[in-house]
Amino acid sequence: MAVQTVLITGCSSGIGRATALAFEDEGWQVYATSRDEDDLTDPAERGCATDSLDVTDTGEVRRVIKRIIAEEGRLDCVVSNAGYGQFGPLEELEESDLAHQFDVNTFGFHRLVRRAMPHMRDQGDGTMIAVSSPITATSAPGTGAYAGSKAALEAMCDSLRPEVDADGVDVVIVQPGIVDTNFLDRMETERISAEESDYDWIQEMYDDATAIGMGGPFSISPDRVASTIVDAACATDPEPRYQVGQLARLINYGRFLPARWRDLLFGVARRLA
Repeated sequence: MAVQTVLITGCSSGIGRATALAFEDEGWQVYATSRDEDDLTDPAERGCATDSLDVTDTGEVRRVIKRIIAEEGRLDCVVSNAGYGQFGPLEELEESDLAHQFDVNTFGFHRLVRRAMPHMRDQGDGTMIAVSSPITATSAPGTGAYAGSKAALEAMCDSLRPEVDADGVDVVIVQPGIVDTNFLDRMETERISAEESDYDWIQEMYDDATAIGMGGPFSISPDRVASTIVDAACATDPEPRYQVGQLARLINYGRFLPARWRDLLFGVARRLA
């Protein structure tokens, strides 16, 4: 059998890097990508092919997939992992901030689908994996941009799944809980915090969450998420969704709560902040 090939975005650290190494350990031909190829030293040293790829750039997406097909003749799996969290009250977000959040987290996946799917269809086999978040089940105050981009991503996946099922292509959503990565550091960098705001309670709520490590004992390692992604890619009939970690499963129960109950809980959080 031909060696299976995977393209992974956002491999400079965290989940992406761990996933690249996990696929490499399983004998896959790995193409690990990041906006800056210089950040891919670890995957390169382990034998992964590397390339620069900004998922907001259609030309780069086209170029990288064209390279993979030219070198390998096939593309068996795409892991859409590149993303970040834009946090802050919706009223205080600039339109450009919201647009960029969707451009990376949502439209980036669509760009990959557009360029990878024709090759998977020709093969009669393939897997598209989108790294999402359980926050889609319970969008909290200050998470509208991030949760909205991930909810839209999941809606696209749920639509794509039956569209390509007859072509032998699987579409999988992976929802990690809080992962021990630099995501929280970037969250702090991207968080909108106006000097004069009517939403100080949201800022205080996130300050408290960050101070205690957000996920605390529920945090999981990038390796655990990577293992789930590889298992999904190798499965002959993968699940549509995988929740990774206890916190992810717990948050997902929030989708069964009436909206009014969730609002009451957030009201309590506001009074305590």
